Amino acid sequence: MSIDDVLRTGVESGAVPHVAAIVANRDGILYEGGFGPRIVGEADEPVSTSTQFRVMSMTKIICTAAALQQRERGQLDFDAPVAEYCPAFADLKVLDGWDGDKPVLRDPASQATVRHLVTHTSGLAYWFWSPDLIRYEAVAGIPNVVPGDDAAFQAPLVHDPGAAFTYGINTDWLGKVVEAVAGATLDVVVKENITGPLGMDDTMFVLDDARTANAVTVHVPGEGGGWASAGELLNQSPDWWAGGHGLYSTPRDYVRFERALLRGGELDGERILAQETVDEAFTNQIGDLDFPAEIPTADPAITDVLRVGPGWKWGYGLLLNTQDLPGGRRAGTGAWAGLFNTHFWVDRTAGICASIYTNSLPFITEDAAWKLYGDFEQAVYAELT
Repeated sequence: MSIDDVLRTGVESGAVPHVAAIVANRDGILYEGGFGPRIVGEADEPVSTSTQFRVMSMTKIICTAAALQQRERGQLDFDAPVAEYCPAFADLKVLDGWDGDKPVLRDPASQATVRHLVTHTSGLAYWFWSPDLIRYEAVAGIPNVVPGDDAAFQAPLVHDPGAAFTYGINTDWLGKVVEAVAGATLDVVVKENITGPLGMDDTMFVLDDARTANAVTVHVPGEGGGWASAGELLNQSPDWWAGGHGLYSTPRDYVRFERALLRGGELDGERILAQETVDEAFTNQIGDLDFPAEIPTADPAITDVLRVGPGWKWGYGLLLNTQDLPGGRRAGTGAWAGLFNTHFWVDRTAGICASIYTNSLPFITEDAAWKLYGDFEQAVYAELT
């Protein structure tokens, strides 16, 4: 099927409420398209590559890029303890089991470094993939990070730093580190150093009224089938700007960042990262550790099981495949996704980057959004490479 057919079928089959997608190379856009209503049952105009989406964890690579910029300037030491920049991090314990309903906490075997945050090896987790963290947050009465309450930073580690790759709130803490180094809030750092220079004027932490009127809402399965709008799920006045999930963007805007990575850190004469830094981002940074082949869900309403299979690593802010995927991305491609079902990849070998957007839950349902991701990727490589 053509890319258009894949996307149209995704909406018509009910796999997603709407979808927009974009593909580009080093020189410009190769494909863009959108299908399905902006808000099911409320706003019937179709989404496009200029529609606003919550990109959630696709924020992480942008926050990581801000940290990499600080490292390039000699302002940030990736091997320094996190507590050197954020003293409150020193108070975190490791959740080491349970004594009945009481959590057992202990000091970590070593101090987590900034590098541990960047590579998700600090021991910090997300509730939706950690039953122990769900239980702890309920017992301790602290929220997860999505509501934007500072109390979320009281969440413990689930293992010692460096012991495993565990996807979690590392980049929210990294955002705090970036702010401490810059002496400015993360929204200002991102605007002045990344989105501003790249001309990403529609990428921001809080939308103005005009952009809000152009945004999708988050959709969930309807009681009688189909999709229903759940409205706005993100706090519009959070205690902190979330480096792990806080940005809104449009496909046309975000692809400018993807193209900058594809071009080695530069776009339209504006350099945001050195070529050697980009190369590091696309290189295994977790050594002998592996990105898990399968991550069971701890909250099925939020996410399905993530099954990527063996042979995946993590760079700086990017998931890396170590082998070519048949009919798809080449080995060494950098990619990641957002909780509300957005996904991007940058394939430097094939010379293309692409992203696909909806705003719906659960994340990566295997016969819905996850299948659509794969079908889109196959169509991209068949049609454009």
